[in-house]
Amino acid sequence: MARVVIVEDDDTIGDRLTAMLRAQGYESEWCPDGAAALARAAREPAELVLLDLGLPDVDGFELCRRLRERLPGAVLVVLTARTGEMDVVEALESGADDYLTKPFRLAELQARIAAHLRRASPGGRGAGDAVRIRHGALLIDLAARRCLTPVGEVELRPKEFDLLARLAASVGQAVSREDLMSDVWDENWFGATKTLDVHVAALRRKLGERVRITTLRHFGYRLEPPPGH
Repeated sequence: MARVVIVEDDDTIGDRLTAMLRAQGYESEWCPDGAAALARAAREPAELVLLDLGLPDVDGFELCRRLRERLPGAVLVVLTARTGEMDVVEALESGADDYLTKPFRLAELQARIAAHLRRASPGGRGAGDAVRIRHGALLIDLAARRCLTPVGEVELRPKEFDLLARLAASVGQAVSREDLMSDVWDENWFGATKTLDVHVAALRRKLGERVRITTLRHFGYRLEPPPGH
């Protein structure tokens, strides 16, 4: 049974989400502020966190970063009334995996939670059947979910790893935005695809010259073969 933590200062929303999640069969716990959320994260892990950005005691983006550090394997879904594009980008760069603006439909939230947990589970849909993918000096170990180089491991967030593995499985080939969103996030993805661009930017920043990801305008991305191949 997946454990879902709700970080929300609105009593009505907190109660409503807690009841919905328990009715869906999840273990759910409601934290009314950032301090309670951090204490909960230190106490035991969670598979998914629903995080409101407008909390009374801590900046939501900072809390997102701290939760990502304490719960590296959890899915972080931001729920907020902020709709600006830069807010979306900052949330994703702070460690969020998904972003849903208020007011939201419970059916949509349920679908996203189920999709994220399905992909995060050991039996979830992966990026390919191979156990390891070699890309130049980079070794992508799908079974261990590790990205290795001759000088050590590159720490990638779950969706960053999935995206790299998906692109590496089709090295040299153009992959559309729609296929990447379907394969890395979910075929029933409801939101904007800005999250894809943020994750590609993160891969470029973390992997540097080890990978070349070409942007194909109005189409998608292509992972270029390593030099000499």
